[in-house]
Amino acid sequence: MNKRIVAALVVLWSAGCAAAAPSAGRPDGPPQAQRIVTLAPHLAELVFEAGAGEQLVGTVAWTDYPPAAAALPHIGDAFRIDLEALAALRPDLVLGWKGGNPDHLLEQLAQRGYRVVALEPRRLDDIGRHLVEIGELAGTEAAAREAAAIYRVDLYGLRRAHADKPELRVFYQVSWRPLYTVGGRQLISEIIALCGGRNVFADLGVLAPAVAMEAVIARDPEVILTAEGQSVDLDEWRRWPGISAVAAGHLYTVDGDLVVRPSPRILEGTRQVCAALDLAR
Repeated sequence: MNKRIVAALVVLWSAGCAAAAPSAGRPDGPPQAQRIVTLAPHLAELVFEAGAGEQLVGTVAWTDYPPAAAALPHIGDAFRIDLEALAALRPDLVLGWKGGNPDHLLEQLAQRGYRVVALEPRRLDDIGRHLVEIGELAGTEAAAREAAAIYRVDLYGLRRAHADKPELRVFYQVSWRPLYTVGGRQLISEIIALCGGRNVFADLGVLAPAVAMEAVIARDPEVILTAEGQSVDLDEWRRWPGISAVAAGHLYTVDGDLVVRPSPRILEGTRQVCAALDLAR
């Protein structure tokens, strides 16, 4: 399994696992953060969207957007942090992803005296809330609230535009060998539902379950989606022409980063998914 697939699975497995820490940056709370380190790529995106990009001093591997975030020092990855590199950055706030970053890592950083705040979006609506929270932590409330308002308006517009469309059965392929998909608690399932689809494995409680080909055939998806980097794997499905999606040629790719990273750009990924389902209709 290549590194991009592993990274995607980490994101999928980690969804829905944590509660957000209390907001700060208020008169009765801790000082506003001036030196922020993020422990997940989407958190760096949120910091910039919340107007605090100039206060971000370090990130982790796979952080590649926006370009200014990609240029910052990396202090490890989601699982392993270079403690010396982190100390050299002198952060006064470490934004973590509880459930994505191991609990023991977040606890270790807190025990070393770092101010750690862990955020976890469970639903698309939570992204706007986290923008506001980061703005409160960083003292950029006005910019953060504006970004959150724009996000919420765009999300509402997408929901209205795709309401009441004929439902399609959808299978989202995370990887081909082994064959992984997404369960009902993963944000991709919500995206599919917003677009008028139904994840054929939405009944599974596991966030990123491995499934058998026989199970996919039995659930007979009308659309099969996967990330652009796995487009070659879509041809493999043609070996099963009895699947409705294969028979009709409804095999589509979307930008994998845009549908798994819980930042405002997830709406771009949502538009890609909705466009694919509209083509299938």
